[in-house]
Amino acid sequence: MTKFIDSDYVQQLRDITFRSYDAGWDERNGGNVSIRLTEEDLKDFEDVKKTKREFDLGFDAKEVAGQYFLVTGSGRYFRNVTSRPTKDAGLIRISDDGQKAELRWGFEDGARPTSELPTHLMAHIARLKVNPNHRVVMHCHPTNFIALSFTQDLDERHISRLLWKMQAESLVVFPEGIGIIPYMTPGTNEIGEATAKKMSEYKVVMWPHHGIFAVGDNPDETFGLIETVEKAATIYSQIGAQGGQIKQAITDEQLHELADAFGVVGNPKFLD
Repeated sequence: MTKFIDSDYVQQLRDITFRSYDAGWDERNGGNVSIRLTEEDLKDFEDVKKTKREFDLGFDAKEVAGQYFLVTGSGRYFRNVTSRPTKDAGLIRISDDGQKAELRWGFEDGARPTSELPTHLMAHIARLKVNPNHRVVMHCHPTNFIALSFTQDLDERHISRLLWKMQAESLVVFPEGIGIIPYMTPGTNEIGEATAKKMSEYKVVMWPHHGIFAVGDNPDETFGLIETVEKAATIYSQIGAQGGQIKQAITDEQLHELADAFGVVGNPKFLD
């Protein structure tokens, strides 16, 4: 029998969580990831057919009823997922009425899904409406990106343009720019609703003084998106470390040329 622990999906989760920890984005139990799976993805794994436990979701997730999500656990450390995935990760199925998460695999020592599960599911729901190929939601704590939320106006146009102009790759990788919500208490439905609303327009959402939420079609794409955003924020931080005086920069005209060259559409609200 093919076991789920040997699947590419578990390996992808092990890889992305360790890479994120190794990058310094997930101290202690910071961060969470969810990967959406389908019945077709799971058809060859007999060890995911039965429900072992159930968890109340605390909101109506009927729009993803019957779908499966491989998620990290509440209070668990990203650095450990690679060596103990059956304890620190779990595969859940959303119940037919959308009210519960049915545990099908993992969390063997009694762990629960991340406390940000409602935000993840709300983000999945929002992204599926604009991108049927959407699969991944990732939350972590990139240092330089978070620092921007202390030193810059929390204005989407300003933050987006700042990051676009730090490197040529930024506009190509996140042409929509950056969505921003107000500072809110994590782990609540309210922050989930605010994040999901932004996710209808953006692939990246800033949680001021806390971290980042990002989405993608697969784990590598999602990690690369965060990596690109954080690299741009790091360049800005290094400019400050070198005195803060910018002598030359990417111009608005060059941003338009970049968009044309790579066939992307920059957010017209942010492009001059």
